[in-house]
Amino acid sequence: MKDLSDQEAERKAWMGLMAKAPEGRVAALLDAAWTRPAFTWLRAPEIGSVMLRGRMGGTGAPFNLGEMTVTRCALRLTTGEVGHAYVQGRRKADAEAAALVDALMQTDAATTLRQAVLDPLRAERATRTEARAAKAAATKVDFFTMVRGED
Repeated sequence: MKDLSDQEAERKAWMGLMAKAPEGRVAALLDAAWTRPAFTWLRAPEIGSVMLRGRMGGTGAPFNLGEMTVTRCALRLTTGEVGHAYVQGRRKADAEAAALVDALMQTDAATTLRQAVLDPLRAERATRTEARAAKAAATKVDFFTMVRGED
């Protein structure tokens, strides 16, 4: 049996992955891998905003950085599993797809969905992160290679 904290960490990881996915990507992967099951809304998709907080240097006193628009929803499959979703932006269809994946990950479909939806999202995110890091690395200045002019 898995430790509850391991299950929570795994769920947080896939929820975060879907929340940051490009528009329409979760829905496209879900529709290619699985037929959408019947469900009832616990909370229909709704758009709102959340306050983003920051810290100087990651350790300083927290401050309000600004607001970000999010879409959230919650649904229940006819088999009883509940799925939640929060996604960046005004994307009701993406929130619905993410909530469906969250609920289906609690069923026997978890292995299939992990391979067909979550693994591709994780790989695409890693590619985007590497591309961004490479772009930033191209602007890096190494001051230790410069001649200081000292005798």
